[in-house]
Amino acid sequence: MFDLDKWQEIFSTMRKNKLRTVLTAFSVAWGIFILIVLLGSGNGLKNAIMQNFERDATNLVMVYPQWTSMEHNGYGKNRRIQFDSRDTKMLDKQDGLATMVPVLQMWSSSVSHGANYGSFETRGVYPDIVVSENLKIENGRFINEADIRLKRKVVTIGADVVKTVFPDTDPIGEYVKINNSLFRVVGVYKDANWDNRYIYMPYSTAQTLQGGKDRVSFFQLTTAPEVGVEESKEIKTELRKKFASLHQFSPDDERAVWISNDLEEYETTMKLFDGINIFIWLIGIGTLISGIVGVSNIMMIVVKERTREIGVRKALGARPSSVVSLVLSEAVSITLIAGYFGMVLGVAVMEVVDYINDQIIANRPITTDAGGDMNMFLNPNADLGIAIGATVLLVVCGAIAGLIPALKAARIKPIEALRYE
Repeated sequence: MFDLDKWQEIFSTMRKNKLRTVLTAFSVAWGIFILIVLLGSGNGLKNAIMQNFERDATNLVMVYPQWTSMEHNGYGKNRRIQFDSRDTKMLDKQDGLATMVPVLQMWSSSVSHGANYGSFETRGVYPDIVVSENLKIENGRFINEADIRLKRKVVTIGADVVKTVFPDTDPIGEYVKINNSLFRVVGVYKDANWDNRYIYMPYSTAQTLQGGKDRVSFFQLTTAPEVGVEESKEIKTELRKKFASLHQFSPDDERAVWISNDLEEYETTMKLFDGINIFIWLIGIGTLISGIVGVSNIMMIVVKERTREIGVRKALGARPSSVVSLVLSEAVSITLIAGYFGMVLGVAVMEVVDYINDQIIANRPITTDAGGDMNMFLNPNADLGIAIGATVLLVVCGAIAGLIPALKAARIKPIEALRYE
């Protein structure tokens, strides 16, 4: 039952000792403020990394040919590995893959339409790259199987290419000149994050432009949905052995063929953020503990100052539980009020940081390189679960802070308290 007299007494005690109460409350508020800011910052970093992962499929496997670093079967080291149709056929039979896309990279190409021109990277691809690159078709269509079969001179261009080469024109159906050859634009894509400066053409067409050479620049693969992290690691190991057998290099030579596994990297990143969250909570709780110790010390002083008063209460019939309740309520009140203001201030600071960060991203000029801009901080907000957790933590800490002083007050004997000076 709510006891109005008890709470009036508690707030009266706080008003009589304003400076002491404010300084004690500040230590608690500061602890919660630091916890909210650290957790919000951790979320901001995690959200940015997650967005950067989403630019491609999270189950993406990239395979690039490199140079050997070991001698093997009479072959020397520093030998260049070159992929070709044999690798494509081998990967086409590999279990556990959802998509397999050989990519023929043509590097920087001169691209123009009328008086507008620019330099962009052109790639010969297959339709499944839409899945592995997580592309969104904004207008028209992507390269299809008929384009591959008929070696059509058509392209799907990125949104950044449109801004440069077709600033005032709908590009669909228009012709664009790429290294002195005309191609018809059939579609415009937008990458989930930043790779909007590529021009995609049918793989067979790109191969013809390069003299019909049997070569592949690299492969983009995606593992099947049912394939987990451990299975993807096994696929990675199996692929390295098959590439080693085809190109005569040691299976232990990891430099010969570079294989990245986004699913494995995703798991590693999530474990890293779990560790960061634990570290943040340890720092926040440590800061809170220093504030709680201050609250506990202040409550010990309060009990000492009110020893005679407590003795009189007990002499008049007050139960030990009512004395414990009085001290605990005051401790919990200080921590809750101070913690609430600290939490609100922390959330407000994170909202301001979020707004400033959004403005920086919105006003950031478009870069001219193929990599684009990578966000390193995004939506640094403390969610509802964190706020509820912090509130529960406050109540627990407030109770702990007042427990020892409350038990000491409950053990005071009336006769000894009345003689206390």
